[in-house]
Amino acid sequence: MIENSRQTRVCSVLFIDIVGYSKQTVAEQLVLKRTCNDVLADALGPTSGHERIILDTGDGAAVTFLGAPEHALIVALRTRDGAGELSLRMGVNLGPVRLVNDLNGRENVVGDGINVAQRVMSFCEPGELLISRSFYEVACRLSTDYVNLFVLQGAHTDKHSRTHEVYTVVPDARAQLGRAETEWLQRTSPPRRPVIAKGAAEKPATESSSEPARVFDAGANLIISGHTRTSVDKALADLGEVRLISPISQVGDKWVATCEHPEVAVSACKVETLGFTRIVTGPTREAVTAKVEDLIQRGAVLVSNVESAGGIWTAVCELKDHH
Repeated sequence: MIENSRQTRVCSVLFIDIVGYSKQTVAEQLVLKRTCNDVLADALGPTSGHERIILDTGDGAAVTFLGAPEHALIVALRTRDGAGELSLRMGVNLGPVRLVNDLNGRENVVGDGINVAQRVMSFCEPGELLISRSFYEVACRLSTDYVNLFVLQGAHTDKHSRTHEVYTVVPDARAQLGRAETEWLQRTSPPRRPVIAKGAAEKPATESSSEPARVFDAGANLIISGHTRTSVDKALADLGEVRLISPISQVGDKWVATCEHPEVAVSACKVETLGFTRIVTGPTREAVTAKVEDLIQRGAVLVSNVESAGGIWTAVCELKDHH
């Protein structure tokens, strides 16, 4: 390999392994590999080549993200959700890497960052996603919302007698990251405007453009995706009274919006009374915030900000006239 940069970077790395790949026949391996590639390509969405480097590992892939660290987690969760019957093991790490050119002149990645990502992946059970201590430490400082996404699993020792502390990802992590994922998709794929030559007639609507928008259940939120803005508008209208979390916007060739799940409204929040204190709990930040605003209008004061603990959003208010 020939180095193309003397600079060492600290990047997040997602390492993916197809469970039981080596035990299959060549024909079966081809099917598994093709399926894995399709799932990963879909999970990566519109991210451009200069933002990540993908290495084919034979029985999986390693993706190094050169941008924001949390992109590795978002793509890992999208991959897990899209895997279907494909059994995968995935590990995410943040560490030092160096970009190099291999013997064929193609860009490659070497370094402890990718090596540890593979070690973390090796500790996974089929279908499991684990992250390293280094990724956890950085992610938790990017946003307070990320603190509740991970649960300490424990320490594992690899074949080189090196100990790695790893964390599992909570089941509803993608739902909690719904807004971050939507913003990431919007940033990585600016709206594309068709260029029509002078005198040329605009193409008639295709069959796909007239299809109804699809509604994806992301736990506490719903993601609506369609080929036209009109189809997304109609889908939102069909859902009834829902509150938009992110407005309708174009992402690549699709129109996307995120709204609060109709079954997770403010009415789902609970208010516990302890003297003059009111403890508000609910399934989403938005629902609890709305309930707190209602209490404030009735004379309460927010004394503890809305925070998530174990997937439950909580806030604490106190009545003004408790003296």
